[in-house]
Formats: sequence, structure tokens, C-alpha cells
Amino acid sequence: QLQSKILILTVCAAGIGGTFQYGYNISIINAPTSYIQTFMNETWLDRTGVPLESNVILLLWSFTVSAYPLGGLTGAVVAGPMAIMLGRKMSLLLNNVFVIIAAVLSGFSRMAKSFEMIMVSRFFTGVNAGVSMNIQPMYLAESAPKKLRGAVALTSASFTALGLVLGQVVGLRELLGGEESWPFLLASNVVPALIQLTALPWFPESPRYLLIDRGDKESCISALQKLRGNSDFSAELEEMLAEQAAVKGQRAKNPWELFQNPALRWQLMTIVVLSSAMQLCGNDSMYFYAAYVFQEAGIPQDKIPYVVIGTGSCELITSVTCNMIIDYAGRRPLLLGGYILMAGWAIVFMVALSQQTQISWMPYLSMACIFAYILSFGIGPAGVTGVLPTEVFDQMSRPAAYMICGSLLWFNLFLVGTAFPFIVKSLAHFCYVPFLVVCICTALYVGFFLPETKGKSFLEISEEFKKRNFKAHTRAVFYKGPEEIKSTAL
Repeated sequence: QLQSKILILTVCAAGIGGTFQYGYNISIINAPTSYIQTFMNETWLDRTGVPLESNVILLLWSFTVSAYPLGGLTGAVVAGPMAIMLGRKMSLLLNNVFVIIAAVLSGFSRMAKSFEMIMVSRFFTGVNAGVSMNIQPMYLAESAPKKLRGAVALTSASFTALGLVLGQVVGLRELLGGEESWPFLLASNVVPALIQLTALPWFPESPRYLLIDRGDKESCISALQKLRGNSDFSAELEEMLAEQAAVKGQRAKNPWELFQNPALRWQLMTIVVLSSAMQLCGNDSMYFYAAYVFQEAGIPQDKIPYVVIGTGSCELITSVTCNMIIDYAGRRPLLLGGYILMAGWAIVFMVALSQQTQISWMPYLSMACIFAYILSFGIGPAGVTGVLPTEVFDQMSRPAAYMICGSLLWFNLFLVGTAFPFIVKSLAHFCYVPFLVVCICTALYVGFFLPETKGKSFLEISEEFKKRNFKAHTRAVFYKGPEEIKSTAL
């Protein structure tokens, strides 16, 4: 079974420096929060002789935190051109440069007495995550055989969850979360980057990219031989050649061209709805709430970080489960089930929060809700959303589709991160109403409009969407109002 071994190793080599970094860097910043704020204050005191006011410290801290999604947005935008010009594998390798710069900056920030270096390092870390979140699922889905495509591309979500958990573990006080060691904690993201730089060069480039973008049939065949071993890949090669013929003479598209193309209307709507919903469904805000709810449930303050690791492990367990079942269950049921369950849990969670003080066992119910919500998110939305752009777009539109997807993802992460504290302030116990609405709307959209893509070739999926786009077209020839409005609103 050599060929599956090579495929598994390719997945690991791409994942460890790819989406693993996204999860890892989201969670390592939580542990040293108070130490870094103290460091900002002391540095300022050293420079000016005046301590910072608490609201200024908060402002500086929120700048530091939001530098990450802004870097991510930048990364998502450069990922498209990188994937087209350098290829999928080379882009992932070059992407490690950003993390190495970031690790050097944050590692030496305390010696240099500069908290600005932490902010800049968070920005570069974000750029790295933005690039890998877009290119890794593309690279893996293009390298995988059709029947394993969902599972292989989904490993991106598993690596994100693994990064989250490992970041929470490494951030414990006993390891690198102490007052003395936080610069090492922030610089520890250089380790996965070095692992990827040593491992990934040994594995082949995406065969689809080699054939369709580069027109290099020999390299494509040798890449397929490495990935598939002795199994017969002639049918797969046929299908790639058919796709190459279908896109002959076209160049890779730009994001704005996707919005202008009526043949891509439903595909575009689908990824816009799903990638926005992924951040706007409130899963990341659950982590924000976790510590508070656990405290209310009577878990001692110093034990809370360990319970929070449980929430991260929840997401890891479900995304691995989802990996195993996606190519049996299909994409639709997982997405639909995930969002419906999340809507249900959001209602229970709000009821539990409002009764928190009245009824003694309520805090335990809200605790259960947090776990259930994260489990429901992990089973479908977390992973399937990243697989879909690869499946519903052809080779020439794919990088641009990921640029749109990634930009939405990061912009919404930034939006939720900024707005959530204010939502909590104004809606109190009912802070989950906006997320509930998002979950219900997304479930409806998936139920009515998303075709199943499991086990179909990329060409078959394109055909299915073509029917949809032009079925609508024949009906809507006289009336072109809202379509234009819709595309500009995004």
C-alpha cells in the first residue's frame, strides 16, 4: 500500500505547516494575554516615564489581536496569484518565510523592549495562515483520487483543530504559558514551519496543476505515479485531459470576473453564503464564552484552562470523525445537520444563560451546550466549507474562488471579533440571536439550493451547476434587477 502511504505523508507534510498554523496561532495568544499587557505597560513606562491607562492598554491589545485577521485577509488575497504563478506546493513552502519572520520578531520582542514587534509578528503570522487556508485544501483536493477527495481535503479542518488543541496545551503554565516564557510561546510556531520545509519538498506537486495550468503531461504522469503507486490511473488522467480540453485557451480568472460571469452565479452564491456562515455562526464566540460559563459552573479558576482544552479536543474529534464519513454521507447532510443542530443548541444555550442564576443545574446545561455546539460545528460546517470551492469551480476559477472565500472568512472573523463584545453588552443573554438567524438561513440555503458533490468528477459537478445557472437564466431573461444588486453588496 505504498501509494496510500505517500498520499497520507503528503497530507501530513502539507498540513503541519499549513492549516495547523492557523489553529495553533489562534490559541497560543490566549495564554499570555495578561503578561503581554503588563509588558506593554512597562515598556511604555520605560520610554516615557508615564504608565498607560487601562483603556489604552485594551486598545493596544485589540490592535495586537486584530493584526492576525488583517494579515489573514492579506494572505488570502495573495494566495490566488501565488497558487497560479508558483504552483500549489511551492506556495506552501515559500509561505513559511512569513512565519519565520514572525517568530524572530516575537521571540526577540522582550529583549528589544518593543511591543510593536509583537503586533507586526501577529500580522505576518496572519499572512501565513491566510495563504495556507486557501492553498492547502486546493493542493490536497487536486492531488487526491476522486473517491477520497472529500476526506483528503477535509484533513485541513482536522489540522486546524489539532493546532488549536496543541496551542492550548503548549500555552499551559507548566509548559510555555508562564510569565518568563511567553516570547518562546509566541515564537514556537517556527517549529511546524521548519518541519514542513524539510518534509514537503520530497512530495509531488498537484498533478492537476501540472497538466492543466502548466500543460506538462510528463510531470503530471510522474506525480500521479508517485501518489497512486501501482493502481491504474488512466481513467483519472482521461478525466484531467478532458478538463484540460474544456478550459483550453482560457487563462486563470480574477475574482471580479467570477462575479460578472452568469455561468458561475450559483457556485459563487454557494461559497459566499457558506464561507460567511462559517465565521458568523458563532462557533469562535463559544470559545470566548467557555471560560465564563465554566467559572459559573463552579470549576475552580486554575482548572479552567484544562477544561478549555476539552472544547478544543471536541472539535478535533468531530473533524476526524467527519473525515471518515464525508465520502459516505456526502456533503449536504453534514452541512444541513450541522447548522440545524447548531440552531437548536443556540436556543437551549440562551435559555440556559438566562436562567443561570435561578436554577442550580443550569450552568451545567450551558456547559453541555458549549460542547454540543462545537461538536455540531465540527461535524459539518468546519470541514465541508473548505472542500466545496475546490469541487464546485473548475481549474481556472478555483484560485479566484479561494481568494473570495478566504477574504470573506477573514473579514468576518475580524467583524465577529470586533462586534461580539458589543453584542454581548447590548443583548446580554440573548447574544446568540444573530448567530441563530445565520444558522437557520444557512440550513435553508443548503436544503434548497446545494446539489450533492460526493463521488462526482469535477466536470460532472460543473455540468450540474450549468443546468442551474441557465435554468434560472431562461426564466429571468426579462428581469435583471436584484442579481446586480446582490453582486455589488458583497
